[in-house]
Amino acid sequence: MSNIPEVAPPLPTLDNLNATVPEELDVRQVAKAWFAYFSAAAFSGDAQAVATLFIPDSFWRDMLSFTWDFRTFSGAPAITQFLSDRLSVARPTAFAIRDDAYLGLQRPFPDIVWINFMFDFETTAGLGSGIARLVPTANGEWKAYGVYTNLEGLKGFPEKIGALRNQSSNHGKWESDRRREIEFEGTVKPSVVVIGGGQSGLDIAARLKAFEIPTLVVEKNPRIGDNWRNRYEALCLHDPVYYDHMPYLPFPPTWPVFTPALKLANWLEHYAEALEINVWTSSTVVSAIQDASTSKWHVIIKRGDGTERAFEVKHLIFATGFGGIKGKVPSIPGMDKFKGQALHSNEHRKAEDHKGKKVVVVGACTSAHDISVDYYEHGIDVTMYQRSSTHIMSTKNGYKVMMEGHSGSYSEGSPPVEIADRFGASFPLFANIGMLQRTAKAIADLDKDILDALRNRGFRINDGILGTGVVLLVWNKAGGYYLDTGGSQLIADGKIKIKSGGEIETFTEDGLKFDDGSELKADVVVFATGLGDTRSHIEAVCGEEVSKRCLPIWGLNKEGEINGAWRNLGIKGLWYMMGNLAYCRFHSKHLALQIKAMEEGIFNGERYSLDE
Repeated sequence: MSNIPEVAPPLPTLDNLNATVPEELDVRQVAKAWFAYFSAAAFSGDAQAVATLFIPDSFWRDMLSFTWDFRTFSGAPAITQFLSDRLSVARPTAFAIRDDAYLGLQRPFPDIVWINFMFDFETTAGLGSGIARLVPTANGEWKAYGVYTNLEGLKGFPEKIGALRNQSSNHGKWESDRRREIEFEGTVKPSVVVIGGGQSGLDIAARLKAFEIPTLVVEKNPRIGDNWRNRYEALCLHDPVYYDHMPYLPFPPTWPVFTPALKLANWLEHYAEALEINVWTSSTVVSAIQDASTSKWHVIIKRGDGTERAFEVKHLIFATGFGGIKGKVPSIPGMDKFKGQALHSNEHRKAEDHKGKKVVVVGACTSAHDISVDYYEHGIDVTMYQRSSTHIMSTKNGYKVMMEGHSGSYSEGSPPVEIADRFGASFPLFANIGMLQRTAKAIADLDKDILDALRNRGFRINDGILGTGVVLLVWNKAGGYYLDTGGSQLIADGKIKIKSGGEIETFTEDGLKFDDGSELKADVVVFATGLGDTRSHIEAVCGEEVSKRCLPIWGLNKEGEINGAWRNLGIKGLWYMMGNLAYCRFHSKHLALQIKAMEEGIFNGERYSLDE
């Protein structure tokens, strides 16, 4: 059952606020006056006083700094209760407003105006940053529409980067020292085992290394990057490079905007080497059993040469990606009669394998489009079978509106991704539904010609969940959309044929028959139909009982926060690290901070969590 609200929360429009913006407005003075009252009240632990600084339909989103969890509190009563419960625990202090380029007046839409600024603070455990947005009210006061707080570091335990990096000389011993470190030959043993060496596994390992936590990454493939290298040849990222940078080592300025999968694969291999991440390739975690008395994990790893190593670790991180272990071709009547080849998209490698054949691709989202484009470009007859409607957004127009529309968002050159990450996170998904609806409509207006052309071809299009475009689709189910980089025009031009509607009734000897009576001839049927339950990776290593105890990993809870990735999975010492490059960059630090805090005795695992 979806937790997404049926009605969007009200936006802070000037009409809803019954407010106007004075022509003569000292933005900095307003921000600093509000912040002075806010910081004094928060410091004194006066929840009621802090709450008076918010409009009724407001929110506070916290990532770890006050709650050790990801929480969104919507409405003045919920904010007041949260502050009453947590100010005395976190004891915030050392508040300081950032008087920088991000303090200013923004008008994201003609009827919405806010003063936007960043600030810093400390708690008993750590260092935090925040973002506040102030809106005008009927009596001329400016109050908070939203506040976002984020844990940035732990007191006394900084990342060993920059001025804190290793400053000793190493004459001729680096190679042997590095070999011993990778093999864990000395007294130091891993405290963390990470299963999977893709971007999610490497990002969290890099973060943990900077926090001086011994970590081992176990990768089943022979080379780092093979998780991208071994996928279909035409695969290319649909996210731009300035959104995708990895922790500590950004992509070079010569990098293409959209990264080919093979290029990314090589980069990941370079990243692991450059950041000295301890990786065992051609290795698998055979089993991981948790000791009920100590909560430690007894992990057995089988290496490429057949030998096994056993470690007892406090933390086990799955970084095995979206979806289940392997996508499966669905069971359809008549498959035994089909004279052609049926395969899942994760088994597909390159279009040339099917030269001269007639291909049907089942599915109409990202993988289906990429594979269909590849077939067309190799002169192969291809038809896409669309089972249900798809959300289409062009990367050209969509990213311009979504990422470059206001100060603090992702763009070429500025601001730094660390700033953009925090501005992006400062909008809770459910509170932001109204804004997302407007943004999605603006993109659809710009995409009107291609969307109309697709409809004329019979391709079914939707406007996303509650009309929010791609964003809620990504966060709620990680599918249902295509970010158009050219495939849509090929469909509109009839170069990729489309079959939309009807259900597959049966395979025939030479294709597919549908319940509407229509048939498609095919020599090859590729099912681009998803990868199943992510928890199957946990079940394969830890057993069915453990996987059943885990919270759902992806999808949204009642507050609009991700269910289980990057934080509490419901089992001590068990974590799931996942996401695109941007999510992994940002949230790898959140996960590393939790583990470091536990290792140093700062955090015992008790959270101020949503009571489901």
